[in-house]
Amino acid sequence: MAHFAKLDENNIVLNVHVVADSDCQKDGVEDEETGRQFLQKIHNWPYWRQTSYNTYNNQHKLGGTPFRGNYAGIGDQWDEDNQIFWYEKPYASWVKNVSTASWESPIGSAPDLTPEQVTQNESTHWWEYQWNESDYQSDNSTGWVLVNKNA
Repeated sequence: MAHFAKLDENNIVLNVHVVADSDCQKDGVEDEETGRQFLQKIHNWPYWRQTSYNTYNNQHKLGGTPFRGNYAGIGDQWDEDNQIFWYEKPYASWVKNVSTASWESPIGSAPDLTPEQVTQNESTHWWEYQWNESDYQSDNSTGWVLVNKNA
């Protein structure tokens, strides 16, 4: 089975359709253009791109070759230049990392928890760093905030 994203005129994913192998093969080999033509004919819609059910953040979860960065989901955006499906941008300040097909904070990853915080997570607390866009907009050197999720 192959999966194809139905796109609108602005490259936003409207839906994802599953296509039988027999409907997207040419000479016994999976062929995206054959699958696109099949879908165009039965749905009378011109914009389709194949997507991989097993790809997320440019990693194939079964160890295969990642395809188009991320599995397409409704509302995602197709990036023709980079050949990547992008999920919704989580925060206004975050930027695309094309190599990992993921969004990243402009100041890097969240800090590591201290050993004491890790120990507390096993008993009374649940410490976690969360992004705070307002803090970042006020001071571009901040953004990650330590939160006790059990509080």
